[in-house]
Amino acid sequence: METQVRSDVQDKLTPLPSLRLSVVMPAYNEKDTIEEIIKRVKAVPFDKELIIVDDGSTDGTRDILAKVDGKDGIRVILHEKNAGKGAALATGFSAATGDVVLIQDADLEYDPDDYSQLLRPIEEGKADVVFGSRFLGGTHRCHLFWHYVGNKLLTFVSNAFTNLNLTDMETCYKAFHIDVARKIKITSNRFGVEPELTAKVAKMKCRVYEVPISYYGRDYAHGKKIGLKDAFEAMWCIFKYNVLQ
Repeated sequence: METQVRSDVQDKLTPLPSLRLSVVMPAYNEKDTIEEIIKRVKAVPFDKELIIVDDGSTDGTRDILAKVDGKDGIRVILHEKNAGKGAALATGFSAATGDVVLIQDADLEYDPDDYSQLLRPIEEGKADVVFGSRFLGGTHRCHLFWHYVGNKLLTFVSNAFTNLNLTDMETCYKAFHIDVARKIKITSNRFGVEPELTAKVAKMKCRVYEVPISYYGRDYAHGKKIGLKDAFEAMWCIFKYNVLQ
């Protein structure tokens, strides 16, 4: 059980001054951005592997991924049918071999240049998990006000259950010490995975840090997938993973 792990692990997680990074990237119909985000991840100066989980793409994304699979530390795993972001992350987490697991979306909303900031608290032995917050002062695009309101509401409700004082629970950028990542069994298939991960690291009593990140949000005309239905699912998942499990 995740709830029993932290008391045993707290004194064992050590600084990782020369860590190896596992970047887990779920992808679904991202042919317009996948090549560029791979290029940006490759350019980050860390010893790393990039695990791309294609979640049943039908737009040509798989043709692009076939050309990079097995090259430059890139591994591509295919889901035959679309199962959702949570399912893709579960596959990627199980395949990770690095010291730290970091989630990277396949669009261009999040900047891999922020990796060093995300990883520093883990490298220094201060944190077990690091969230990258879009609301702590980093460069960000100003748009989608009601999406912002929904995000803040979900974060507030999540914090009330977890007793964490996060500013951005719904962020993509989450980095986990491998000892923590290996003990998390992801069961949410879709976007409920964000409150699920948050609830589980809180129950494990992990040392959770937040750092500011940049955010280049896209709108629905350019492929943004999360919507009102996902917000209701996230609210249910906050209750489910904090109270029922």
